[in-house]
Amino acid sequence: MSTNTISKNYPYLLTREQASRFLGIDPKSFDKYIRPHEELNRFMVGKQERYTMKSLINFIEKHSV
Repeated sequence: MSTNTISKNYPYLLTREQASRFLGIDPKSFDKYIRPHEELNRFMVGKQERYTMKSLINFIEKHSV
């Protein structure tokens, strides 16, 4: 999956809500199933986590069954 074709709709660093929307899941599901993993790369802005589309895509592809 290429991030170039969809990056125009999102900023480079995604909030929790934007990340869950990008993945097509509810923010509560994002918090429960994805966010707790240490393998998910994140960037801290103060006390708030931000995610890149690339890190989300890599995480999902790595954990696909």
